[in-house]
Amino acid sequence: MDYAIEAVTLPVGDVDRAVAFYTDRVGFRLDVDYRPNDRFRVVQLTPPGSACSIQFGVGLTDALPGSTRTSYLVVTDVEAARDELAARGVPLGPLRHKRSVPDWQGDHEPGVDPERRDYASFVDFADPDGNTWTIQERGHRP
Repeated sequence: MDYAIEAVTLPVGDVDRAVAFYTDRVGFRLDVDYRPNDRFRVVQLTPPGSACSIQFGVGLTDALPGSTRTSYLVVTDVEAARDELAARGVPLGPLRHKRSVPDWQGDHEPGVDPERRDYASFVDFADPDGNTWTIQERGHRP
């Protein structure tokens, strides 16, 4: 039996603001915006190249807006991803990488991993509600 994750629900306070942020700034594709009444709305968006989407809306979750922490987006070039998002106005943290091998227990240094090892380089951002994201590099090819 395969178990595929298709969508992750994010708690947001302002649905329209979240739609604008994730489509205009982060570049996610808007798949669904369904609101049959004022008590229910589901918006689903998908990152470029992803098989998993995010969803948010009205009547989907009782989690506090901004309470989702450290969802991962995996890219092949973290520097290019950072530059692209920065150009779109996404406030980003500094590039960082894990220093020690093999345990990688949080000892980060500034910049991209010099060897461009998989899972070693990161940059973070938060949406307008405070849900946090980590962009992680895997599969970099010079």
